[in-house]
Amino acid sequence: MSKKTPAEDEKFLFVDRDVLNSPMAQADWAAKKLVWVPSEKHGFEAASIKEEHGEEVLVELADNGKKATVNKDDIQKMNPPKFSKVEDMAELTCLNEASVLHNLRERYFSGLIYTYSGLFCVVVNPYKMLPIYSEKIIDMYKGKKRHEVPPHIYSITDNAYRNMMQDREDQSILCTGESGAGKTENTKKVIQYLAVVASSHKGKKDSSAGELEKQLLQANPILEAFGNAKTIKNDNSSRFGKFIRINFDVTGYIVGANIETYLLEKSRCIRQAKTERAFHIFYYMIAGAKDKLREELLLEPFSNYRFLSAGHVQIPGQQDDEMYEETMEAMNIMGLTEEERIDILKVCSTVMQLGNIEFKKERNQEQATMPDNTAAQKVCHLQGINVTDFTRAILTPRIKVGREVVQKAQTKEQADFATEALAKAIFERLFRWILGRVNKALDKTKRQGASFLGILDIAGFEIFEDNSFEQLCINYTNEKLQQLFNHTMFILEQEEYQREGIEWNFIDFGLDLQPCIELIERPNNPPGILALLDEECWFPKATDVSFVEKLLNTQGNHVKFAKPKQLKSKTEFSILHYAGKVDYNATAWLTKNMDPLNDNVTALLSNSSSPFVQDLWKDADRVVGLDTLAKMTDSSMPSASKTKKGMFRTVGQLYKESLGKLMTTLHNTQPNFVRCIIPNHEKRAGKLDAHLVLEQLRCNGVLEGIRICRQGFPNRIVFQEFRQRYEILAASAIPKGFMDGKQACCLMIKHLDLDPNLYRIGQSKIFFRTGVLAQLEEERDLKITVIIIAFQAQARGFLARKAFAKRQQQLTAMKVIQRNCAAYLKLRNWQWWRLFTKVKPLLQVTRQEEEMSLKDEELQKAKEVATKFESELKEITLKHTQIVEERNALQEQLQAETELFAEAEEMRVRLAAKKQELEEILHEMEARLDEEEERAQALLLDKKKMQQQMQELEEHLEEEEDARQKLQLEKVTCEGKIKKLEEDVLVMEDQNNKLLKERKLMEERIADFSATLAEEEEKSKNLTKLKNKHESMISELEVRLKKEEKTRQELDKAKRKLEAESNDLQEQIADLQAQIADLKAQLAKKEEELQNALARLEDETAQKNNALKKIRELEGHISDLQEDLDSERAARNKAEKIKRDLGEELEALKSELEDTLDTTATQQELRAKREQEVTLLKRAMEDENRTHEAQVQEMRQKHTQAVEELTEQLEQSKRVKTNLEKAKQALEKETSELTIEVRSLTQAKQEGEHKRKKLEGQVTDLQSRFSDSEKQKAELGERCSKMTVELESVTNLLNEAEGKNIKLSKDVTSLTSQIQDTQELLAEETRQKLQFSTKLRQAEDDKNSLQEQLEEEMEAKRNVERHVSTLNIQLSDAKKKLEEMSGNIELFEEGKKRLQRDLEAANTQFEEKASAYDKLEKTKNRLQQELEDTLMDLDNQRQIVSNLEKKQKKFDQMLAEEKSISSKYADERDRAEAEAREKETKALSLARALEEAQDAREELERANKALRLEMEDLISSKDDVGKNVHELEKSKRGLEAQVEEMKTQLEELEDELQAAEDAKLRLEVNMQALKAQFERDLQGRDEMGEEKKRQLVKQVRELETELEDERKQRALAAAAKKKLETDMKDLEGQIETANKGRDEAIKQLRKLQAQMKDYQRELEDARAAREEVLITAKESEKKAKSLEAELIQLQEELAAAERARKQAEAERDELNDELASNSSGKSALTDEKRRLEAKIAQLEEELEEEQSNMEILNDRLRKSTQQVDQLNIELQAERSTSQKNESARQQMERQNKELKAKLQEMENQVKSKFKSSISALETKVAQLEEQLEQENRDKQASAKSMRQKDKKLKDLMMQVEDERKQAEQYKDQADKANSRMKQLKRQLEESEEESQRATAARRKLQRELDEATEANDAMSREVNSLKSKLRRGNEPSFGSTQRRMGGSRRVVEDASEEELDSQTDFNGTKSSE
Repeated sequence: MSKKTPAEDEKFLFVDRDVLNSPMAQADWAAKKLVWVPSEKHGFEAASIKEEHGEEVLVELADNGKKATVNKDDIQKMNPPKFSKVEDMAELTCLNEASVLHNLRERYFSGLIYTYSGLFCVVVNPYKMLPIYSEKIIDMYKGKKRHEVPPHIYSITDNAYRNMMQDREDQSILCTGESGAGKTENTKKVIQYLAVVASSHKGKKDSSAGELEKQLLQANPILEAFGNAKTIKNDNSSRFGKFIRINFDVTGYIVGANIETYLLEKSRCIRQAKTERAFHIFYYMIAGAKDKLREELLLEPFSNYRFLSAGHVQIPGQQDDEMYEETMEAMNIMGLTEEERIDILKVCSTVMQLGNIEFKKERNQEQATMPDNTAAQKVCHLQGINVTDFTRAILTPRIKVGREVVQKAQTKEQADFATEALAKAIFERLFRWILGRVNKALDKTKRQGASFLGILDIAGFEIFEDNSFEQLCINYTNEKLQQLFNHTMFILEQEEYQREGIEWNFIDFGLDLQPCIELIERPNNPPGILALLDEECWFPKATDVSFVEKLLNTQGNHVKFAKPKQLKSKTEFSILHYAGKVDYNATAWLTKNMDPLNDNVTALLSNSSSPFVQDLWKDADRVVGLDTLAKMTDSSMPSASKTKKGMFRTVGQLYKESLGKLMTTLHNTQPNFVRCIIPNHEKRAGKLDAHLVLEQLRCNGVLEGIRICRQGFPNRIVFQEFRQRYEILAASAIPKGFMDGKQACCLMIKHLDLDPNLYRIGQSKIFFRTGVLAQLEEERDLKITVIIIAFQAQARGFLARKAFAKRQQQLTAMKVIQRNCAAYLKLRNWQWWRLFTKVKPLLQVTRQEEEMSLKDEELQKAKEVATKFESELKEITLKHTQIVEERNALQEQLQAETELFAEAEEMRVRLAAKKQELEEILHEMEARLDEEEERAQALLLDKKKMQQQMQELEEHLEEEEDARQKLQLEKVTCEGKIKKLEEDVLVMEDQNNKLLKERKLMEERIADFSATLAEEEEKSKNLTKLKNKHESMISELEVRLKKEEKTRQELDKAKRKLEAESNDLQEQIADLQAQIADLKAQLAKKEEELQNALARLEDETAQKNNALKKIRELEGHISDLQEDLDSERAARNKAEKIKRDLGEELEALKSELEDTLDTTATQQELRAKREQEVTLLKRAMEDENRTHEAQVQEMRQKHTQAVEELTEQLEQSKRVKTNLEKAKQALEKETSELTIEVRSLTQAKQEGEHKRKKLEGQVTDLQSRFSDSEKQKAELGERCSKMTVELESVTNLLNEAEGKNIKLSKDVTSLTSQIQDTQELLAEETRQKLQFSTKLRQAEDDKNSLQEQLEEEMEAKRNVERHVSTLNIQLSDAKKKLEEMSGNIELFEEGKKRLQRDLEAANTQFEEKASAYDKLEKTKNRLQQELEDTLMDLDNQRQIVSNLEKKQKKFDQMLAEEKSISSKYADERDRAEAEAREKETKALSLARALEEAQDAREELERANKALRLEMEDLISSKDDVGKNVHELEKSKRGLEAQVEEMKTQLEELEDELQAAEDAKLRLEVNMQALKAQFERDLQGRDEMGEEKKRQLVKQVRELETELEDERKQRALAAAAKKKLETDMKDLEGQIETANKGRDEAIKQLRKLQAQMKDYQRELEDARAAREEVLITAKESEKKAKSLEAELIQLQEELAAAERARKQAEAERDELNDELASNSSGKSALTDEKRRLEAKIAQLEEELEEEQSNMEILNDRLRKSTQQVDQLNIELQAERSTSQKNESARQQMERQNKELKAKLQEMENQVKSKFKSSISALETKVAQLEEQLEQENRDKQASAKSMRQKDKKLKDLMMQVEDERKQAEQYKDQADKANSRMKQLKRQLEESEEESQRATAARRKLQRELDEATEANDAMSREVNSLKSKLRRGNEPSFGSTQRRMGGSRRVVEDASEEELDSQTDFNGTKSSE
């Protein structure tokens, strides 16, 4: 990697290759032939081969040197040391398990946790925090290739990200491993890296930038809280697999994310192991929820919950309440509302409460009951369901049996199972819901990602003692993932070999895993495990055993299927996975696959009162219900079958489907593999369990990958590297000169005679099989050893020859010395030799004259040298003066250069500012374009509305047209009838007239409609015109945009030119600096010569001093000039500041004047006054400018006079002049562009005001930038002065720079003249700008007024043309509005006046503040001086304090030493006292023992006397002896035992007494020594104490004086502080007044805005009213149509009636005619006449009826016509009102527009007024605030220093008091010690007396003991004599007694034996008893 020393964080990433490539390790490996041997403890151990016996090999272990025999097949080759700690294990030449394990172990112990193994990145959990995840490390891995940086998860992520960006191919990172291996942590690191590298807020100006990355990172804590738990292996174990899909857009920014989960371990929420926990959220919630929330969630302590089986298990280093807060915060960031969060916690509380529901059996039945339903009530309350329904659903659920629904009582087991299943299901659904919400939050952008990067975090291959359904799913997943890895590896290998052109039979190793995958997932022919499991779930009476039997029958002969040898139960079977054989137990598999639930409860939950719970149980109908459980047998109770066809799907099916989707996505991505490894189960850092790691490597597929590698050519070396390393093996094969790498490698391999099967030569690399490189390494080592041996032989020979030559030289030297010594010995005693030696010194007298002549010659030479030196000195002085002049010239030139540079910098800054302004303008134009587009859209919407209205009107017209046609038809029919019935002309004429009237009405209506149509057409035309206008505006804007782009390009060109010029200037400066460096070097040389000359010529110092005086004078002159220049600059800066302030005030006044142009006469008078003031100010400014310019010219003249003395020629001025001319041209271009812009601005109508504001802003910005540039210039001037000071220090070194100096001086003069020109140009430009701005404003004002007049005239004209009829109404409305407007205007004017007053007040306040500020500055300066003085005093005080502290420390040290010594002595004294006490106690105990012994002795004596008496009695009464023998014997034994005990006690007492005496003697000696030493120490201490006391008194006095000084200073500081505080209060008051003024202005602005809003509301109301009118018009039209239809019907009826009437009349006429003709037959026909008359009367009656009917009908017709007329009138009125409304609306809109425009103008005026004043005030306020802050800081600093002083004073006082106390304590201690000494002395005396007493008592005791022993001896003698007497004299009597008692002789023998025993015992040490 890098050869530098690694940093703290880099040592955990980089390997130290120097240590690895050590030749010693290489030699050791080669010599010992090291190999790997299997080991039970370490997995594999290093060993060297000693002997080989066929298949067995004798090896010696490298660690302990033990020998062992190992099978040849068990030995694995070791890699050379070159491959130690290799970053990619695929590069290992010996690819085997031992090498892989060793490499991982070595890297892990070195802190390197990441290692590559081909495509894998292997991560070993370090169990500690490593500093390899910082931002620095992220930056290190950004954009780096895999081989360029050490292994890391960041490298994998970065490569995946870069590949995704370059190849546009989706990527995936697969993290697998055991629980606790670090999968989740590495997944987090991937997300963290991507969030940094691909964050969307880089380069974007979004306000919500970075929100997505934040949410992506915050999704993890939520998922961890609900899906992670503490297990035995891991404190934060993920109990689910997840696939995080992060979407990126084309630019590579994160646009969204999606998370999918797999196999949530939901059983954990109901039961856990002893030291394990349930999901974190339960513990977080109980620990972190506050009181109110606890009550709402019905929470209880941990121990109350049955489902939290271990209670509150704490995680080390983690607080649950803090984690709760973090989780809630994360939820908040993810956008979860407060209600949703509470609902989630309620569900969690429900899960825990479900565990507290207890069921009991009834006495005589199996049925379950719920005696206590408090937990159930809590559950129902939390879930929003009924308690009784819930208990019924749990205890007696309704089950469908056939077609009937039956209530079935549940057993206790069934009820418990149901509640547990419900708890699991609730938690699972909650988890899914949270995941959905997280995904929704992460993908809310709704932007389609161009590509994605997926991160799979899933459990690795698992082999436990008891493997269930979950393990099968995990192992099935890992089989698929391993197949994916094998497949990708095969593809990559294939590509590599094809690229290198190598022939190889390709093997797809992914096919090796296919049989096992098919065994699990195959759907049919034969069905796999999952298919069979699903099939069993369909059958009603299926069990787990039946499933296993079916599995054995169908898959028994499968290659990867096996039956375990030792069957524990019938539900076991085995599968041969790639990682090994796994035994599965199929108990409860059907239940797990079905996942049944109580459908009664789920139905209740789906109808819950809580919408959240309802949402969780949306798909409750897809649940496996109890009716399926009812179908099952009792044996298979927990299992279930399919419920509803097409609805239910098993867990296996769902998992298989989700895994299939995952695999398709992974196959479509480019995968990256990360394998996490757990090093040990103890969670200890730095420990690695070899067998555990090997097992994981096998399970993770790392060893499988290595197996695949070994099949091909895993070791690849580039030709160049191979040739460089192994050329030594074939040195003769390669000819000299250049040769291609491939050819050279071919020749080398031919020479090495390698087997063609062991290698392949590619296009750029050479490929080897495993072990070949190790063989080549061995051969290389052997070759190197041969070469080194030869080299060593040569070296040794050379050294030996060198030593031999040296010895020869020594021999010859010795011979010469010997010869000379012999010659001297011969001459030593010869007289003539002696005479010769004495005469020889006297012969020098004859040479005196020669010596004198020599001395004269030397003198002459010295004089010549002196003259030479004199001439040289003169030359040097001349040169020195010249150099001084050159130096001055250089200074001036440098100054000019810096000024030029400053100007160039100013130009650059100006251009940059201009560019920025143009960019801003562009942005604004874009914004305006957007606004115009929006307006266009709004207009389009209006147009659409109008079109709709037009369509409606057209439809209406069509209907009218139809009606008209109908009427025309009727008219035609009527005309036909008229022709037929000419007789009834009169009647028909009436009808015709009526019809004509109707026709007229209809025609009028048609005319109205046509008028409306014409109006609509006019409107559409107006809209089209508006549209065209907008389009033209857009085109104009586009043209302007193009112009702006052109101007921008021109500015860019100008910028480039300026940059080129600045580069030239920089190059010139660099040349000058180089020249200065050369001069410095030359000066250094000259200085050396000067020093030598000075050393030689000490006599010429006087001349040198004179020269130095001259130099000093010149320097003084230069410094005077410099001071003049500085003062001139300061004056100039002040003048410019004044000028700037005046300019700003002028601008403010101008803006106010311009804003108030259109107001009343009073304002004009004010304006005139202001203009007078402005002219006065201008004159004052001009006068000041003139005076300033006069001063500047005077200073310039002085400066030029001073410079002209030094300058002679002007050569290099042309270049600079041309540059400046270019700059001038550029500026002229800018001015011309500005004029063009001004013209374009005058042309633009609508955007004039906007641009005017912009230009004003630009002018102010330019002025501010100009001021900034001036400031920069001043700063550069200060830097120049610093540089000149530095140059002055270099003056002594300037000697040889004449020509260059002249050139530089010329440049200086030219530059100064140019500076003057440019300054004049600048002044002219600023004047021109001001003139332009004023002209521009005037032109814009004129334009605006003209435009307004034009618009008003146009509007008036249109109003006259369109609305003549509605003028009166409009006039009245207009008058009202005008009155309102005039009122508003008056209000505005009043507001304006108020604002002007406020402004004036603000100005006065500002002036007051300025004066106050000046005062403050003065006070500040004074205070600063005082502060500096106080700081100086403080420093002195600090020094004094530090000295005192040092003294105090020394004193403390001494005190500590004294204390330690005294404590030592006290300890020794205490020890001595303790020993004395112990001795006293021992003595007392001994005394007591003696007393006891004496008492015992007395008792013995008494006993002895009693025995004597008994003996006498025995002697006297011989007859009774036989009886009492046994008693006597017993008493005798007891006495003997007592005697023995007493003896032993006496001996012990003697020993103890002896020890006590010895100890006493030792104590006495020690006490005497201690006494002497203590007295000495006491004397020394007293002396020391007195000295210290004196010193302390002195110190105390000094401190008191210092304290007094401090107090005085403190009083002064307090007074200054009070002054400052008063000043501060004044300033605060002033600021408050300013703020109040500002607040009032803001309030007025807000009022105006409110008025605007009111106007907008009125407009909206008008629109709404118009729409209502239109609606009513439509309704009235509909009514009219219906009435017209009724009218037509009535007309038809009328026509029919008239026809009938006419018929009747015709009949009557006929009868009359008949009557007239038959008058002759009158008599005959009288009867007929009567009859006919009767008939006529009848007919007349009928006619009358008909006429009455006709009249009624006519009345009806009239009424209907009246109604129609009335409706028509109403319609016309409605239309007129609608038209009026429309016109009113338009007028309102116009007025609104006018008001808006006026309001905008007013706002702009107010803004422009206030902008300048407010900005000025704000700047001043900001300045004052800054000053205030500065003052506060100073105040705080002074307060701090005061506090520190107070603290220090207090500390000192405390120290003084402590020292006093200590002194007093020491006195007390000394007194105490003295008293203690006296006490000790007394105690010693007492102890001596006691010891004397003890010795006396001891002697006494000794005597008594001796006497006792003597008495005892006597007693024993007497007893023995008595015994002997008894034996001798009483033998017959003993026999008689025995016989009398009926005994035998044996008894006597026994007695005698006993006596003998007792005798021996008594004479021995102790009795057996």
